[in-house]
Order: sequence, then structure tokens, then C-alpha cells
Amino acid sequence: MSNSIKFAVIGAGRIGVVHASSVSKIPGATLEYVVDPIKESADKLASQFGCKAAYDAEAIIKSGEVDAVIIGSPTPTHVPLLSTAIDHGIHALCEKPIDLDIKNVDELRQKANSAKTHISIGFNRRFDPEYNTAKKKVSEGVIGEIEQLIIISRDPAPAPQAYIHVSGGIFRDMTIHDFDMARYFVPDIVEVSALGTNSFCDYIKEENDFDNVTVTMRGAKNELITIVNSRHASFGYDQRIEVFGEKGMLQTDNITPSTVKLSNGEVTSSTDAYLQFFIERYSLAYQYELEAFIRGIQDGKQYGSTYDDGRAALILADAAVESSRTGKAVKVNLN
Repeated sequence: MSNSIKFAVIGAGRIGVVHASSVSKIPGATLEYVVDPIKESADKLASQFGCKAAYDAEAIIKSGEVDAVIIGSPTPTHVPLLSTAIDHGIHALCEKPIDLDIKNVDELRQKANSAKTHISIGFNRRFDPEYNTAKKKVSEGVIGEIEQLIIISRDPAPAPQAYIHVSGGIFRDMTIHDFDMARYFVPDIVEVSALGTNSFCDYIKEENDFDNVTVTMRGAKNELITIVNSRHASFGYDQRIEVFGEKGMLQTDNITPSTVKLSNGEVTSSTDAYLQFFIERYSLAYQYELEAFIRGIQDGKQYGSTYDDGRAALILADAAVESSRTGKAVKVNLN
């Protein structure tokens, strides 16, 4: 491998744009290819970042021209592409979820965990500066043992129906990030309960999915975890956590474009609206995630989410689906 790690970004959709931008900003990384079966999409993104376009991901992985791939293509392609990357000695950062079917995830598990190459799953929120600071303080014992964890995650608006149709549902698509964040603070979760409703979006209901959900979980040490999700929020991208412990509490707040506040005869301490999209809110997290992935390749250590972290998040998502349909709490084993 050359000193600069040669990357191919697989998938030229909105997440592909994020990853291509991250690769272009990081010293020691070179974007060689953007790969997408839709020629126009691949060509456009490749032209934007001054690299080559390709249309067959398997061929690029096997070509010997790249050292690593970032897999941001549709979910059904993840397991096959990860398997091919492992077979050909290519490092892989794969977007969530690994697959929508836990059987497919389990079939690749041994191969992924014994791979000589670096495999990471794209739960970028572990690298968000706000959440990372909270986690560091928890690790330092600032609030003592965790007793409660609250995670709030609301999108500004629902995704298009075509996306919802193939997403695997809100728990596997949206809440899965929060399941991983829950395990970032409380790794050993043993029970899941979930409620879902259809509050505002007819086409999400048509897809037999929910637009508004809550999940409660219990940790092995009786920690209580609450996740609140909605597919819309009139005031912007709502992303907050609260960690409550025996000695105190940690909270993160939403991010605004500036910290300037206006007070006058009509408003007091009025601020800019919250950021409106996940790409803006987590732009630094994506960059730090890639930097950690590269550092892991260089020194052989795992800094991001592992394959088993991705598997655990899907197990929790599946349990939430079951609970929301049956009305019963579901015991889980993440081992």
C-alpha cells in the first residue's frame, strides 16, 4: 500500500457526496473512484471531486487499484460487497444497516470478524463532538453510574415514499442510529419495548410503517433508556441526548448556525433556527469517522463501530419491530 490510501466511494447518492467530500479533505487519503451503476450519477460526482468514475463496484474492488472502499450503496448490496472486499484484501467502511435480515448479517459474521483487513460500520454519531464529550465525561465518572439515558432524534421532514418503501422501516432505518448511540453509553441491553403510531404521513402508513415512535430499553444493570423519534419536526433537525446518573446529569443541545441571540420588544434570546439536515448536523462526525477509519488501517486498531456493533443495532431494531406489533417487551441477547 502506498503512503496515501486510495479510496473508492461506492454509491453516488447523498451519502456518497458526504463521503467523497470527507476523503477529499483528509491528508493521506486519495479519492480514486466514485462508483455507481447509474452512469450519470457516477460521472457527475466524479467530475465534482476530480476522480475517475466507474459503474461496477465488484470490478473496482477486484481491480487492485484501490486500498479501501466506503460502501454507501443500497442496503441489499452491503453484505455482498463487504464479502468481496474481505476476499480481495480491501479495507471497508460500510454504511448502516449491514442488512435488513439478521440471517444475512450472521452468515458473514465469522468472515468479517476474522478479516485481516479493517472493517467498520458507519455509525458516525459516535464521532460527533457533542456526544463524544458526554461519553468522555461518563467514562471519567463525572456523573457516576448511568441510571437513565434519553435520546431524541427527529427529522425535519419524512423521506420520499420511494425511500420509505425500501428502507426496512423506521426502526431499521432511522432508530438504528439511536440504538447504536444507546449502546455507546450502555453496551449491554437486555430488553426492548416499542410503540409506534401514524400521526401525520399517509404514505408512510401505506407502507405499513410508523412516522412517530418511542422505544424503552433496559440495560443489564437496570439502566433505563428512552428513544424518541419522529419523521418530522417543524423547527429543524432535533438531535439531543440526556445522560442521568447518581452524581449528576449531562445534556447536549441542538446546533444552530451561530450562537448569536436576539432580544427585543418581541422576542427574548431568539436564535437562528436549528440545522435542517443530517449532513449539516453531522458533517464533522463524518469527517472524524473517516479519520478514525484511516488511523485504524494504519495502526491495526478499531476506533469506530465494529461489525458486531452493526449486528447488535439490527437485533435491537428487530426487537423494536416485534414489540411494536405485539405490544410485548422483547428480551434480547446481543452476544
